[in-house]
Amino acid sequence: MQHDYDIVIIGTGMGGGTLAYALRHSGARLLLIERGDYLPQETENWSPEAVFNQKRYKPAEVWQDASAEASFQPGVHYFVGGNTKVYGAALPRFRRQDFEALEHEGGTSPAWPITYEALEPYYAQAEQIYWAHGQAGEDPTEPPRSGPFPFPSVPHEPYIETLADQLRQQDLNPFHYPMGLDLREGGRCIRCKTCDGFPCQVLAKADADVCCVRPALESPNVELWTGTMAGRLLTASTGRRVVGLEVERNGERLEVRADRFIVSCGAVNSAALLLRSANSKHPDGLANASGQVGRNYMVHNNTAMTAVNPLHRNPTVFQKTMAINDFYFKGPNFPYPLGNIQLLGKLQAGMLTVAQPLVPRPILQAMANRSVDWWIMSEDLPDPNNRIALGSDGRLRVWWQPNNRVAHQQLVETARQMMRRAGYTFVFTQPMGIETNSHQCGTLRFGLDPATSVLDPFCRAHDLENLYVVDSSFFPSSAAMNPALTIAAQALRVADHLINERKGDVSNDSKIQSVAH
Repeated sequence: MQHDYDIVIIGTGMGGGTLAYALRHSGARLLLIERGDYLPQETENWSPEAVFNQKRYKPAEVWQDASAEASFQPGVHYFVGGNTKVYGAALPRFRRQDFEALEHEGGTSPAWPITYEALEPYYAQAEQIYWAHGQAGEDPTEPPRSGPFPFPSVPHEPYIETLADQLRQQDLNPFHYPMGLDLREGGRCIRCKTCDGFPCQVLAKADADVCCVRPALESPNVELWTGTMAGRLLTASTGRRVVGLEVERNGERLEVRADRFIVSCGAVNSAALLLRSANSKHPDGLANASGQVGRNYMVHNNTAMTAVNPLHRNPTVFQKTMAINDFYFKGPNFPYPLGNIQLLGKLQAGMLTVAQPLVPRPILQAMANRSVDWWIMSEDLPDPNNRIALGSDGRLRVWWQPNNRVAHQQLVETARQMMRRAGYTFVFTQPMGIETNSHQCGTLRFGLDPATSVLDPFCRAHDLENLYVVDSSFFPSSAAMNPALTIAAQALRVADHLINERKGDVSNDSKIQSVAH
């Protein structure tokens, strides 16, 4: 069976979902394809045991750690809304310097083919769409803004406000981290302790499903197929255009045809789809004349830090409200960028038992009751040898060796000393490994030179006229900030480009019809 549309979007996460929302009134017939279904609203949404121990919402799939020849369960989620269904709702902009070449201790972070200024108006739009709460002027590294945040910052609870004061006494600049939550007037958010890493049972998290896909489906021109696995993209005999997409839906193989195809499956799965789509015109994978498809895979250098003050309980419920960027571009006694330090959602014993299965639960609960919990993030630099590929059996194989580690360890030690000066006797750290890939990016980088990049600055494949990739695949660098808002901003920018392009097509069609008559 064959189905025809103007635009097919494969994936409904931050890239695909935002695109569907932005294109819903364009007049184009849109088909959204999602391999999963809607994540159910159920009591298990807020259960640490169900979410972390039982991994209720993770897919039953494994990827191959090619360098270690071992398998791991990836941190991906296949639902309408993609990974945003369980993300921490952090919505920072990248810094202006993140778009420029930046020297790190471990190497050079390359420049982007667009400037911060080109993306700024789309950052502003994305903040509106995703209910961004924040306060301009607190973070000394923040880039210029065309206007204030749409909503006021999420206030600190008293314990965190006291900690912020203690950090200011260390000449630091803690700031309210931009968050996407429904804390608008009459909003649904109840500031619970199960937000960061959990699905939201009351749909108060600003995810791509709630903020974009559901509103897009109100348009008669937008259709959604769930439970649909994209197999391979098909090209015309010339190899210059994608003409179809093979999918499997309800046990049936179908072919979808469209004028334009947009891949938004996430950095790993988007690259895998292009590799699976190899044909005689593209023997190494679709859009891979440069040999860059799947290469330069990045996921950040991440460490979780738990600081414990045994003499004081931390009664905070909603903890993820503060971050520190004082060491983003330069560390203390260190001339290179270190990265970002941000609070995590409040840890609970059921979450800690995953990492510490041999420690009795009462001890873990006592620690959690007295801890402040941080996520420490440094830039992972692009390396062509860090890549994803497909094995002969079709399984995903991931090569990833972390780099820029000296700077990251410097940041971890700086954060540890910061908390000890604030009165926290015990500070525990847990570095994250290959399975922590929630910030995956870079496998289909965009750029001006087709010899060194896969996509152009509007995320169209250099090698094909009508294929776009809009998710974190296009990132030339990972920066050291949460990527969600940057994905959304670029999706809005690409949507504007597609709308203008479509207007040109319609105009040309009208001229042709006028001449014909």
